[in-house]
Amino acid sequence: MARKVIDEPSEDVVANAKRDRASRRNPFARMALFIRQVIAELRKVVTPTRKELVSFTVVVLVFVVIMMTLVWAMDQLFGWAVLYVFGTPAG
Repeated sequence: MARKVIDEPSEDVVANAKRDRASRRNPFARMALFIRQVIAELRKVVTPTRKELVSFTVVVLVFVVIMMTLVWAMDQLFGWAVLYVFGTPAG
């Protein structure tokens, strides 16, 4: 015999109910809920170790140097191309 699928509310119905419930709360209750949610999320944060922090910092600095070099090279290339196409200014 086939199992019956239990009727569950769709995601839209749940989202609408939550939105309606939230709109009925007073502003202080909404702020308190927000602060409780922020604290709950902050408890999930994992502080990196010193070794991880140093490696992340090095990765970011290397990436920034590479991007600066790329932008500088493109600027030089486009500047050279503009001078080649339009010539040097008459001075």
